Amino acid sequence: MNRLQRGFAGRCDDNGRCLLEELMKNSADAATSHRIEPVDWETFMALWDREGAHLNWNCPFVIPPWIEAWLETLGQGIEPFLAVLREKDRIVGIAPLATGPARNRFAFLGDPDVCDYFDGVIEPGREREFLRELLGFLGAGGAGELDLGPVRSDSAVARHLGDAARSLGFDWEVASEAVSSELELPDSWEDFLSGLTGKERHELRRKLRRFEEAGNVGFRKVESLSQVSGAIETFISLFGMNRDDKAAFMTPRMAAYFRALSGALSRAGLLRLFFLDLNGRPVASALCFDHAGVRYLYNNGYDATERRLSVGLLSKVLSLKDAIETGLSRYDFLKGAEAYKQRLGGREIELLRYRVRFPGGYGRD
Repeated sequence: MNRLQRGFAGRCDDNGRCLLEELMKNSADAATSHRIEPVDWETFMALWDREGAHLNWNCPFVIPPWIEAWLETLGQGIEPFLAVLREKDRIVGIAPLATGPARNRFAFLGDPDVCDYFDGVIEPGREREFLRELLGFLGAGGAGELDLGPVRSDSAVARHLGDAARSLGFDWEVASEAVSSELELPDSWEDFLSGLTGKERHELRRKLRRFEEAGNVGFRKVESLSQVSGAIETFISLFGMNRDDKAAFMTPRMAAYFRALSGALSRAGLLRLFFLDLNGRPVASALCFDHAGVRYLYNNGYDATERRLSVGLLSKVLSLKDAIETGLSRYDFLKGAEAYKQRLGGREIELLRYRVRFPGGYGRD
């Protein structure tokens, strides 16, 4: 039985004391119709596939395909705790959490280096209730700290965690971590261009025209699983060709993660991998995925020898154009304050980190 099947492995300290036992003892003693409990991977998948349609799955970095790819490749030493709040036979919310070597510290299941932001999976209108139940469960069960971030400033965590912690008397703090950017998509490409400043509209048209005049050009989208394995290798190659820091980032483990992620997202019908071709050769790629009516620009790579043609920027712009033509509602540039996002009309969203400390948690100094 692997970590995904167990859902939580019940780590024990050197004296044999297991945090899971503490948490579950508290749940059993609560004598309430609301109950936090860990679920296994199959239950989590069933909620995602068919049983959890009433839950808000809008944050893509906490859906099962994403978590599975991360755990299989980058999640060594991490134990998942898939915590749900059950009200009789109905699931009110899910917190995909993890605990690591510290044993008493819980965080979202994932890594901010590759997961831009997180949130709970909660029934709309019951966010504060769910978070309060979760905090009470963790605090009474012996946890030391809950570290949640980054989260969007409009997330369930950002809107309700502070009030939930305050109502229980727990110490909490919030800090700004970074920014993300997004764009509400208009009805047409021409409407998008009209929304740019005159200078930006002129520059974008000039760059598109210059690329089109450079030779035999094309822009294509890869979605099907049968094409993904070869296409992701091309993306990985392009990723390392434009900057030394990106080449250093793409270690063998990271490349394995991108392969696993692209396959998982393709099987779920979410992957959108774009290539910009010049004279029969791919010169840029934009790795995107579509989820809940939103296109997410996850990463980008390009051949630095074609930098003069702005191929990196144009691959992103054309993926945005495709999102408009597909009828999506929003384009999420994801984390980072790069200037091009604002030039294309992006609106910044603050990313925050919340920490709740529980009194009496074992393992604390």
